[in-house]
Amino acid sequence: MTNPTRRRAVRSVDALLADFGHDLPRHVAASEPAPDRTPLFRPANRRGPMRRNSGWAPSMPPVPAWRMTSDQAPALWPFVAGPGLPPTGAEIGVDDFSGGAFYADPVGWTLDDAIPVTNTNVFCFGDPGRGKSGTTKAFVLRMSDFGYKTLILGDIKDEYESLCHWFGVHPIAVGQGLQARINPLDFGPLIHGWENLTAAEARTRATVVFGRWGTLVRGLVGSQKVGDAHVPYGPTEARVVDQALRTLTGYADGQTRLSETTLPELSKLIEDPSSDLIGECRYAGRRQFLDDTRLLRDSLNRLVKGVLAGIFDAHTTIKVDWNAPIQSLSLSRLKPLGDEAVAIALACTSSWGRGVREVSEPNQLNITIRDEVWLQLRLGPDAVKSFDADLRLSRSEGSVQWCNMHHPSNFEAIADAGSQSSLIARDLAKLASTTIYHGIEDTDAVPASLGPVAHHAITEWACQHKGRALWRVGDRQFRVQTVLHPAEQALFDTNEALAGTPA
Repeated sequence: MTNPTRRRAVRSVDALLADFGHDLPRHVAASEPAPDRTPLFRPANRRGPMRRNSGWAPSMPPVPAWRMTSDQAPALWPFVAGPGLPPTGAEIGVDDFSGGAFYADPVGWTLDDAIPVTNTNVFCFGDPGRGKSGTTKAFVLRMSDFGYKTLILGDIKDEYESLCHWFGVHPIAVGQGLQARINPLDFGPLIHGWENLTAAEARTRATVVFGRWGTLVRGLVGSQKVGDAHVPYGPTEARVVDQALRTLTGYADGQTRLSETTLPELSKLIEDPSSDLIGECRYAGRRQFLDDTRLLRDSLNRLVKGVLAGIFDAHTTIKVDWNAPIQSLSLSRLKPLGDEAVAIALACTSSWGRGVREVSEPNQLNITIRDEVWLQLRLGPDAVKSFDADLRLSRSEGSVQWCNMHHPSNFEAIADAGSQSSLIARDLAKLASTTIYHGIEDTDAVPASLGPVAHHAITEWACQHKGRALWRVGDRQFRVQTVLHPAEQALFDTNEALAGTPA
């Protein structure tokens, strides 16, 4: 009997097969490579290695700070995107920060509470040849697809003539010797249906109309000089002009259908006042009236017989088709008369343009382009106030006021430092929530308040390629490259005169 506790010998399968001359086939597993133990980053004590002759420090080092340009930052933080704007309005070009498309929509920005924009006004600055004109025309052309209608209030260099012809519209040329006449004292659409208004509605319209005319006359009279000082225009002069206009239109007599008047008729009435006008202005007699209004009468007389003669001294003879996508008033024929004549013409067209667009169709959005704004601002504080009034009314009128100038410093250079017009003009920059800075080589012409990064973008980056600009939308900044189609490049070309190409 075997011992159950005796351990039986056990042979493996390999041993049994080996007795018969066979080997068990085996699958050799691939050996895994040894892991690389080399660390990508070697941890280090913030106080340094604690050993002999090492840089151990008893205190913690400060938090590192990095300062670099926007060209260098994407190399270290390539996936950081700037604050974008909604893709509404005209597609202008490429946002240099994000690489995406940049859209311009001043009205949409104003209506969007998430965007820090409070008005629809736009100031566009830049040296000649930096693409300021191309950006303006691209905005006008592309916004027309959304139903916007554009009025060019004073095309001094006929830059928009080719764009008007592309739309099938002929620009309106005004100048001495031409048949076109523009009456700055035109009622505009507000005259329609006046006889059917209630007394309260008539007073409301009268306030708008006579207020616009008073602002115009204030600017025209204030542009004249006596020595080195501008002709004063105070409450007394304003009362005389307002009462004279009410008398000439028939409003003072309570007429239900008012008559249109002109600047020569206004000058004639003040030069030879009626007894009613003298009494309404609270003068003791004719002699006192003539003595106190001498400067006012001389200024109006000089304007009517001087730069306004043959252009703004009669009833309007042109008919504007507001159903057309664009209309332009060409003032290039006035350039031989000098900057003052052009500036006064800009003031007159500004008042006329506001008048004819005071009543628009419901939901009708308009764009008003103003070139060489600095000419009008140099006329004096009253001209600056007139321009200021236009900008403040843009939001209520549903229009985009697009103003082109060379340098931001033009606001301060229009008058002596510290003068009234200089102080008012400096505040005009605050009336535009959107500001475009094309290339400006003069570093002193760029406001230091923009900061070093924006200053570099305007004076360096934007000067390296035509069409580059720093867009300041509220408190946000965007570096934008305007992109034009080849057909647009030919249409917007402003170098025809230099190249000798016929217009």
